[in-house]
Amino acid sequence: MTAEVPLLDEVTGSRQELTVVLPVRLLRVPAWPEGPFPFELGSRRTDAETRSTYFAPASARALYGAPGRPRRWHLPLDIKQDGLHLIGMELLRAATARNPEHALAVLHFSVERPLLPVLRALAGRRPNSADEPLTGPFDPAGLFAGIADVRDPDTPFAIARPYSIAFMSPTAQHAPALRTGLEGNLPATADRWLWQLASRSTPEDFPLPPETAEAQLKDTVRISADWSALVLRQGAAFLGHRTDTGAGDFFEFGALHSRTVYLDALLLGSLQRDHIDELTDELSDVFNSSRLARRVATLERNIAVFRSTYWRQHLTAHGAANDLLLAFQNQHRLPARFNEILAEAADYSRLVQTQESQQISGALGVLTILGLPLGTALGILQVLGDHSVEHLLLSLALSVAAAAAVLTTRYGRLVLSSLRGGNGKA
Repeated sequence: MTAEVPLLDEVTGSRQELTVVLPVRLLRVPAWPEGPFPFELGSRRTDAETRSTYFAPASARALYGAPGRPRRWHLPLDIKQDGLHLIGMELLRAATARNPEHALAVLHFSVERPLLPVLRALAGRRPNSADEPLTGPFDPAGLFAGIADVRDPDTPFAIARPYSIAFMSPTAQHAPALRTGLEGNLPATADRWLWQLASRSTPEDFPLPPETAEAQLKDTVRISADWSALVLRQGAAFLGHRTDTGAGDFFEFGALHSRTVYLDALLLGSLQRDHIDELTDELSDVFNSSRLARRVATLERNIAVFRSTYWRQHLTAHGAANDLLLAFQNQHRLPARFNEILAEAADYSRLVQTQESQQISGALGVLTILGLPLGTALGILQVLGDHSVEHLLLSLALSVAAAAAVLTTRYGRLVLSSLRGGNGKA
C-alpha cells in the first residue's frame, strides 16, 4: 500500500446507506408491524418470509422468531436533517438468562453528504458535539421513548459507541476505489477506503501500520468483482469497485443486501457475542455461592440453550453471509472464547461429580462406622439368646462409644470431611 491516502472524508458516493445498531433495554413489546424492515426493490420485498428462505431454519428463528412468538418489529419513518434521512427503525429481542429485557435497536439511514465524517462522529472522533448524528430528531432516547431505554455505558452489553454498517458505491470520479477495467486489479487505495469506512477513522485518527496492514485486512470479503466488505469490531463497510450508473444498477441490489440479509448475519454475530459475554460472566461467578452443583447445572443448561439456539457458523448456502458472520466472530474471538467456556464448564462439572462421589462415599462410610458395631453387638446377643433389656441398652451404649472412637481416627475424620464436601485433610 502506498503512503498517500485519498481524502475520503471529502467524498460523497453515488449511493450511500448507513445502518446503526445499538443495545437497548426493552420496556414493552412495541405496537409495530412484526418482522424485519421490509425493504422493497421492484417486485422483491425483504420481509421475514423472504429472508427466511435465505437462512437456515435455526438461524431464521433466532433472527425473526417463530409463528406466535415474534422477536423482531419495525417502523417506517421519514425524517430528514443535515443530509441524513432516517427511513425506519427496528427492534430485535435479544433476551438472555440474566437480562431478559436485552434488545438491539436498528436505525436505517440514507446519507447525502460525505459519509466518513458521519461515521467518525458516530465513533466519537469529532470533538464538536453538534456533529453527533444521533441527536435531535435522531436521538434514540426520543425515537424509542416508552418502548426501550438506551443502555447506560456501565450496564451489561453496552458498547462504547453504536455499531455501524456503511455502504458506498463510487462515481466515475472516485478512481481510488475503482478496478482498472471490468476485471482488472484493485488499486491499493480501495482497501484503504474500505478500512476507513469500517474503522470509522482517517489516517490521522488511526495510522494503519504498513507492517500489519495485510493482517488487518485479512478478513476482507470479496463478494464479487463489483464490491467488497470488511468487518471490524466496531463497524463494517461495503464498498463498490466500479461506477454506479444510477437507477437500475446492480448496486441497488447490493445496497438492499447490505441492510437486510448481510445486516442479519452481523446481528446474529452480535447475539452470539452478547450471550458469550454473559456465559463468561457466569463462569467467573460459579464459586460465589455454596451451591456449586446447582450453579454448574444452571451454567450447563444455559450453554446448551445458547448452542442450540444461537451458535451457528454456517447460516446459508450463500457464501457471503457466512463469510461476514465468520469475520465478525473472528474479530471478537467468539469461537476461541466459546471453546474456553466449554472446557472450563467441563472442569467444573468434573469437580461437582468428584465432590458428589466423595459425599456418597462419606455417607456409606458413616453408615459403616455406625452400623458395624451395633450389628455386631446385636448379633452376639442373638446368638447367645440374651433378651435382657439391660444388656441391649449396654450393647447400644458400647456401639455408640465404638463408633465415636472410630470417628476420631484419621479414617473417621476423612469420612466426615468427605460427607461435608471438604478437602479430606486429616
